[in-house]
Amino acid sequence: MASQEGEAMFKSQVEITQLRFGFVDSMALKCAVELRLADIINSHGRPISLSQIASGINSPSTDISYLARIMRYLVRKEIFTAHTPSDGGETLFGLNQKSRLLTHDSEGSITSLIIIQHSPWLLEPWHRLGQCIKEGGTAFSKAHGCELWDLASRNPVVNRDFNEAMECTSKIIMRAILSHYKDGFNNIRSLVDVAGGMGGNVAEIVRAYPLIKGINLDLPHVVATAPQYEGVSHVAGNMFETIPNAEAIFMMRILHNWTDESCVEILRNCKKAIPEKTGKLIIVDIVLQTDYHRDPLDDMRLTIDLVMLVVTSGGKERTEQEWKNLLEEGGFPRYKIIKIPALQSIIEAYPE
Repeated sequence: MASQEGEAMFKSQVEITQLRFGFVDSMALKCAVELRLADIINSHGRPISLSQIASGINSPSTDISYLARIMRYLVRKEIFTAHTPSDGGETLFGLNQKSRLLTHDSEGSITSLIIIQHSPWLLEPWHRLGQCIKEGGTAFSKAHGCELWDLASRNPVVNRDFNEAMECTSKIIMRAILSHYKDGFNNIRSLVDVAGGMGGNVAEIVRAYPLIKGINLDLPHVVATAPQYEGVSHVAGNMFETIPNAEAIFMMRILHNWTDESCVEILRNCKKAIPEKTGKLIIVDIVLQTDYHRDPLDDMRLTIDLVMLVVTSGGKERTEQEWKNLLEEGGFPRYKIIKIPALQSIIEAYPE
């Protein structure tokens, strides 16, 4: 019995230690992106040796012993592959599906997400999490004296990095939407992307459905730097004030940024902007399960819920019942949930 208790205690200690050092995985990933390790290997078109990787870093003082330890760790985490020839030659490091996501110029690259997630301005609020639980308020405002949207509006670097990261995430989700929600955009002739950022989402939809007139609504400082897309017009505005009229409204990962009260306000403005009998609201957001053992992806969904706790003022991920309550209060009594291969689901809602 004592032996079993000792083993159980050791197992618990190991699991807590893994959580305690969880940041090591993240920082090793950041290091790989900063050094462009995946790009260096990719440029050769084949697995290469450690010395070849070191040469690609293009620094006269590269410490190859440090690099070897980083690569050993990343291979262990299955970020890179490693093959040692049977004749005892140099180990060759290659790419796999994960490390291809770390190349900067490839389709599906997530490097901008990794860079922004480790930005000091985005990490600092996490140190205030306990403080905001004890005192109320938001972790982000305790760290910076303002909310994320305010910081982005007056800091061009934060605004650029944030928009690039959101565009990166959106591209990933849009691929899932366009491949699994094909009928959803049929018969729509005008579509507003509410808080659509740089306009990439609605541009993708219009590209796939050329008959749709796309409208991208966002704050003036956001659309000021937005590129031009064929079939898409940018509108500087505020979703809390008014939303341009259209047959349908698209909102991707917007409502999870806001409190229930703010969401209801946005939803009521959405209802005013679409036809009462034929209008449609297309929400793309996480729907949390109440039984967390049903879907292994809920671990990540709950992680994102904590991200919303830290970086927004009252934002959160919601269960289906919470979505139902919001939609009803916002003027959308009918809805259906459509699952796609993403952390998010599509929530189709109707004003009648």
